[in-house]
Amino acid sequence: MGESNRQADALLTEHFRYTPLSLIDEIINAVNTIIYRAIDAIESGLFSIPPRNLGFDGRPIEANKSSAIGRPIPSPAVADEGSGQNVKGYTDEQVEEEKKEEIENGVHALETLLEATVDKTFDKFEIYTLRNILTVPDELAPWMRLSHYENLTLPLPTTAPTPESIHALRSQLQETKRLNRVLRFTEAQNAFLLASLTSLLSPAPPTDNKSQTNNNSAPFSLAFLTSQPLTASSSPGTTSAGSSSKSLTTHAQFASSHLPALRALLAELQPKLDLLRETDGMTAGRMDWESKREERRKYLDQRVRKIVGGEGAGKVVGEGEVSGAKVRAEEVGGLENV
Repeated sequence: MGESNRQADALLTEHFRYTPLSLIDEIINAVNTIIYRAIDAIESGLFSIPPRNLGFDGRPIEANKSSAIGRPIPSPAVADEGSGQNVKGYTDEQVEEEKKEEIENGVHALETLLEATVDKTFDKFEIYTLRNILTVPDELAPWMRLSHYENLTLPLPTTAPTPESIHALRSQLQETKRLNRVLRFTEAQNAFLLASLTSLLSPAPPTDNKSQTNNNSAPFSLAFLTSQPLTASSSPGTTSAGSSSKSLTTHAQFASSHLPALRALLAELQPKLDLLRETDGMTAGRMDWESKREERRKYLDQRVRKIVGGEGAGKVVGEGEVSGAKVRAEEVGGLENV
């Protein structure tokens, strides 16, 4: 296929929304469908005719074929009453079988003949149609303009958008929308933070003594940072926005100026805090040792009172003194060594 034919096919395909060859194929398929329907109708009609009307009179098939060629067909044989056979001795089933075989062979031959004729004829039809009907002359193809090309400047100018530039713009638009959503979310967060800070700087509502005693958790407020104490030169209601900002600046400068001193004090106190922790640990250990000694002393006193026994034994007179029988110093020393 030459360049001109391809150009004409492309132009016609864009105009018809289908290729010219597909139109011819549809026509040929429609004709073949009609042929097959006609052959099916012929076959059904032949099967519905009795065998005797078609020349099947009980003779062999070769005789029937020779009669069909040009010889005269004799009169149908008449079967004997009640015998189920004709005069030649063939049964009706055999005659039906011969009829079926002959019709099938004939229909198949007719179908093959029609298909060959249709293929040969419509090949000529296809060639004629593509060359003379569904075609565009070479000298007219460059000058033809379809309806959907109206009001278009061809060739396109160099500034016309290309598919790559359109794709880049689409990607940029998507990124811009995503950034817009992020900025809106950040704006909402900042607005909430500003509202929270404003509520902290606003003065707390006045409350009476009863409500303060009932509710010990008063709302936290930092309004004192922006408030200015009343002086002799100021009166209620004369505080301006400038004085509030100056007061807040003064407080901030004062706090920032004391930060180095606070850091120095913290560095100086850190070793003392560590020493205090160690001292607390040693004091706790000493207290545990003293408690253990006191428990041991009490245990020894109980054992002494139990061993000494006797009248009045075990009766405590004073701390470290037990009334009763005298105990030698050796026994007491042995008990102390336990």
